[in-house]
Amino acid sequence: MLAWARQRAGLSPEALARKLGVKLQRVADWEMAESLPTFRQAQQWAQQTHTPFGYLFLAQPPGEELPIPDLRTVGDHGSQQASTALRDTINAAWRRQSWYRDYLIEQDAEPVPFVGSISLNNEPKAVAEMMRERLGLPDVPRTGDGSSNMRELVKRIEATGVLVMRSSFVGNNTRRPLNPREFRGFALVDAYAPVIFINTADAPGAQHFTLVHELAHIWLGQSGILDADAEAERQTERFCNAVAAEFLAPEEAFRPQWQLDILWERNLAPLAERFHVSRWVIARRARALGLISKPDYDGYIERRLAAHRLPKSEENSATTGPTFYRLLPTRVSKRLSQAVAIESLSGRLSLREAHQLIGVKPHRMAEFAHKTVGL
Repeated sequence: MLAWARQRAGLSPEALARKLGVKLQRVADWEMAESLPTFRQAQQWAQQTHTPFGYLFLAQPPGEELPIPDLRTVGDHGSQQASTALRDTINAAWRRQSWYRDYLIEQDAEPVPFVGSISLNNEPKAVAEMMRERLGLPDVPRTGDGSSNMRELVKRIEATGVLVMRSSFVGNNTRRPLNPREFRGFALVDAYAPVIFINTADAPGAQHFTLVHELAHIWLGQSGILDADAEAERQTERFCNAVAAEFLAPEEAFRPQWQLDILWERNLAPLAERFHVSRWVIARRARALGLISKPDYDGYIERRLAAHRLPKSEENSATTGPTFYRLLPTRVSKRLSQAVAIESLSGRLSLREAHQLIGVKPHRMAEFAHKTVGL
């Protein structure tokens, strides 16, 4: 069980030995039952591997099926094993969704009308138009850049009843980063409280595409962990990719703007300005239309990922300072933050439960409610 917990956390024996402050041989002896850790050392093992302490006393590892379909692909090898960081992030989002769903039902709220309203038989172009109409957006944004339009899109999506959560680490723990090569986002479908989670450790331009991809999953009524693979083989993923591409850069407007007689990367900047999205989105659209090769596209994306670094303002924000409370509604959804703040200040939700849901300490809830979510 000790070896299983370490491997489940993706830690080498050397890495875990360093975290525990013991010699490598001690870790090997414990895993081979040559000796036994103390009770406290076993607790530290569980803590460092993010494993429930009681699991270490089981006779064999428990089954740990993911609560939603895993639609990720890794080359030709299918889905990869989900990390503890991904599992914990999904579980946290699911707990928030469950609470918010119960809250809405108690408020006699109506279900979100478009959840599960389409099928794979719909045309991606028609679905993209339907989504734009619902969100009150033109075919092509007339102003702004990729970043500002992303913020506006999140705002409009949340206004429809979808919770949008965005973070680059597990909970408030900056020492547990999320890996964009493992997943870019996921969707948790529910009639009352659908959730979209975006991994902000990914390149900013990729997040824009992922957001719309996940929104297409909500429209389909299909949950899933996703990587928005440009070469996805699953029908559902191809469909959602096509919807996202058409939503952000409609083919009829895109093709005439693409110049075949110049180096392909020179098209990115002017088209990004034309469609008010990121260069990443333009490259993704060009790949989908067969205008650039897979090696060119893959190389470009790898360079963008390598160049992307977590902003220090976010990296250092998991504290009790003002930056934390400013960014928190982004991480857990402003819509959810407002509901939790209202319920906690009214006394219908304990401050302890509110802290467990969104991470605001009890003595800071009133300040958070007034300054951050406008209550």
